[in-house]
Amino acid sequence: MEVQQFYYDNKIVRKFIVATMFWGVIGMSVGLLLAFMFLFPNLTDGISWLSFGRLRPLHTNAVIFAFVGNAIFAGVYYSSQRLLKARMWKDWLSNLNFWGWQAIIVGAAITLPLGYTSSKEYAELEWPFDIAIALIWVAFGANLIGTILKRRQRHLYVAIWFYLGTFVTVAVLHIVNSMEIPVSPLKSYSVYAGVQDALVQWWYGHNAVAFFLTTPFLGLMYYFVPKAANRPVYSYRLSIVHFWSLIFIYIWAGPHHLLYSALPEWAQNLGVAFSVMLLAPSWGGMINGLLTLRGAWDKVRVDPVLKFMVVAITGYGMATFEGPVLSLKNVNAIAHFSDWIIAHVHVGALAWNGFLTFGMIYWMVPKLFKTTLWSTKLANAHFWIGTLGIILYALPMYVAGFQQALMWKEFNPDGTLKYGNFLETLSEIIPMYWMRAIGGTLFIIGMFLIVYNMIMTARQGSKVTDELAEAPALEKVTAKRTTKEGYHTWLERRPVKLTIYATIAILIGGIVQILPSLMVDDYIPVISSVKPYTPLELEGRDIYIAEGCVGCHSQMVRPFRSEVERYGEYSKAGEYVYDHPFLWGSKRTGPDLMRVGGKYSDNWHLNHMYDPQSTSSGSIMPSYKWLIKNKLDKTLTESKLEVMVTLGVPYTTEDIATAQESMLEQGTEIEKNLYNDPDFAKTYEADKKYAKANGLEFIEMRNREIVAVIAYLQRLGTDIKVKNPDGTETELK
Repeated sequence: MEVQQFYYDNKIVRKFIVATMFWGVIGMSVGLLLAFMFLFPNLTDGISWLSFGRLRPLHTNAVIFAFVGNAIFAGVYYSSQRLLKARMWKDWLSNLNFWGWQAIIVGAAITLPLGYTSSKEYAELEWPFDIAIALIWVAFGANLIGTILKRRQRHLYVAIWFYLGTFVTVAVLHIVNSMEIPVSPLKSYSVYAGVQDALVQWWYGHNAVAFFLTTPFLGLMYYFVPKAANRPVYSYRLSIVHFWSLIFIYIWAGPHHLLYSALPEWAQNLGVAFSVMLLAPSWGGMINGLLTLRGAWDKVRVDPVLKFMVVAITGYGMATFEGPVLSLKNVNAIAHFSDWIIAHVHVGALAWNGFLTFGMIYWMVPKLFKTTLWSTKLANAHFWIGTLGIILYALPMYVAGFQQALMWKEFNPDGTLKYGNFLETLSEIIPMYWMRAIGGTLFIIGMFLIVYNMIMTARQGSKVTDELAEAPALEKVTAKRTTKEGYHTWLERRPVKLTIYATIAILIGGIVQILPSLMVDDYIPVISSVKPYTPLELEGRDIYIAEGCVGCHSQMVRPFRSEVERYGEYSKAGEYVYDHPFLWGSKRTGPDLMRVGGKYSDNWHLNHMYDPQSTSSGSIMPSYKWLIKNKLDKTLTESKLEVMVTLGVPYTTEDIATAQESMLEQGTEIEKNLYNDPDFAKTYEADKKYAKANGLEFIEMRNREIVAVIAYLQRLGTDIKVKNPDGTETELK
């Protein structure tokens, strides 16, 4: 049998490891800054690009796609070459994958703080980046598949199945969710509206967690845990069941993020059913991972690599048990919109993704540099500090979530809300935010420890070069299944067929859930009184999106007595038909805004944006002073309306032609209303005189961003007429 020599490409692995640690520090530092903003809301007062709303998507994208994404590529490139006994198919594709991915991350780090966002959770980047992500992801997939086709190992190991499933599914999810029509180089509108957009987004959002944060890491678990423990995988059969059941069931679970919302009941129930079923394959994978360590527990006690991996797998088990529990309607009714969800997400992110990444790095770097770990004691210190950080982060958030849920729903004996003021529920959980900040601080200290340890390990080792390997050439065998060959064993040597079957498995759930919402005309009941936004309101909505207000405020009143009493009539699906994109939100740091229209005066909104604490004592909302100073950019208004017409919003030719006059008229009316505040009138007139006397440009209030935002906020929830405060009722048509 011919034995061939070849070289593993270790340089690409090293690059991705360096990027993982670099972006990990950046992403976690931004997260820690955000945690302290809950305690000091004006920490970055007056700096628009450092505001909470703009930094939050930067944090999530940096941690998910920069830190975790680079870790995935590092682990996949390292393990795939050794499992397939082949160098990656094309070095230039490997480097395109690396540099293209870093360029996208840098682009995100620039554009998100500047307010260029689609507002869709985990998919905030605008359309040019969506195209770039698709191209780079295809380059990664082509490189992986090309390597599989030239492999020297006949059967595909379980890790490769998960890598293939990840590649196919993430591509489908990203492309479907990113369907949008550009308005300008950094502005677009989703082709989906309202309820349909919400369903597509959370079909993507949940499965971004499933197929970017879970399935690739399961593949990495199946490779690195046996390697680090020097033990075979506990059960080959369990790994087969784990893979196929997981990728089939996971794709259906997205609607559990939209329970009790305006989403049709059948879609909600379908999401619940599959979410509960998801517990079985998830725990099957956890059991397979933990039992792989049977007989190696003595090694676990002394080896920091295995310590990280054990906690990672345990964190995966905890998060995947809690997920199905949270999808139960009675539990979701309590937990949704609260900090409970923040705790749940971070158990998965910090323990499962973070600790498995740390374990992989501690294992790979010494081997890449042909040396031993510089300091085992420092690695152990990292483990304990990081574990304490996770505990101090998650537990307070669970307590905060329970506290919020109980206070939001509590009534007095006379039937009124006990805590009618939303801020009363906020003040009670501030101590929990302090503990969360301390936990986050500990976790990032651990991040600095691993960076230092890896630098010192690399310095004492030798330079990373291509690693010589050898393996027998792959002999041709019949494509037919032999009588003694199991079906799955046969499938493992048919990578194209395996990929096709995996694609079919994930497409079934997507087709059943998504197509009815896009093709059935009566999916969303029509409400005749619901009209498109005026041009000024549309501009205000875009500013609301750019400032990331959806990160703290929901626009979805659920049909609960507590919410109807607090916010007003529950939301109807037909109210959102012109919303591109939807803005239902996923957390209530502040109150719901669905019915805020007409609730406060224009002056209140102006003062609230300038100094939130002046109107709402105890608020942790930062000020948005720049909105009051900035001139409203109206140059794209007509283009925005034209795109909306393409999307089915019934603007007329006259609406588009008179957009500028319409904005000026509505803005002038709001400006007049603001004069009702003597303090505003005095300050505004003084500023005008000063500008005139000094030859400075003066922007009329009617032409400032704040007026557009006020117009949008005053419109919210006013299209339908329901029970009035005086007891009279107006028919909803």
